[in-house]
Amino acid sequence: MIGTILFDLDGTLLPMDIDEFTAVYFEELLRDLVPLGIDGERLTAAVWRGTAAMFKNDGSRLNSEAFWETFKLAYPDLGEDALSAFDRFYAEGFDRIKRVTHPDPRAAQVMREVARRGFRAALATSPIFPPEAARKRLAWAGLDPRDFELITSFENSRYAKPSAGYYLDIARTLGVAPEECLMVGNNVQEDMAAREVGMEVFLLTDCLLNPDGGDITVYPHGSFPELLDLIASLPKRETDN
Repeated sequence: MIGTILFDLDGTLLPMDIDEFTAVYFEELLRDLVPLGIDGERLTAAVWRGTAAMFKNDGSRLNSEAFWETFKLAYPDLGEDALSAFDRFYAEGFDRIKRVTHPDPRAAQVMREVARRGFRAALATSPIFPPEAARKRLAWAGLDPRDFELITSFENSRYAKPSAGYYLDIARTLGVAPEECLMVGNNVQEDMAAREVGMEVFLLTDCLLNPDGGDITVYPHGSFPELLDLIASLPKRETDN
């Protein structure tokens, strides 16, 4: 019986074009860091190498450790002042990227229905950013971080999508069996991989990502109304409250 619902964020609860988001992310990051004397092309390459290390992480270290260890190999002369500029960017500059997202009030409607029916919720967003980035994006979507028992980030994750380890870690952290979870996401390759560990899945198609051109009819799928119908069809979870 489903008792916990996992939600992807980018392109799911927060509609966006991920390629546009990525391009503007680097544009805004360089806007803040290049004036510090950091070469933009070199910085971009180092960030991509660090990101690749997180996607290859085998669980032996936190994603944040994988990122910074790889980043510093590519950029060993980056001083602490420049490193602290990353924190300032997420605190002050990251909000500028909101302009390329398209918040949908139906996301909040979904979360209200999840709470009304007593389901637990986790934000299974790709864990390649610091926690502040997830909190900011939730705010853009009109959602409250307190609605989620767990929000994955590079500081609490040792795997990345579509690794089975990522989904199993979430289940272990929440103390539930994978079979008790429903994963909702827009990326066929990354989010529907949750089915491989025994989770139920729902593919939200508003901002569909299907890089391999897979047959989406093998998954329950649709827009927000269909997602709401699915949640409403699940047996209500009884709580102690």
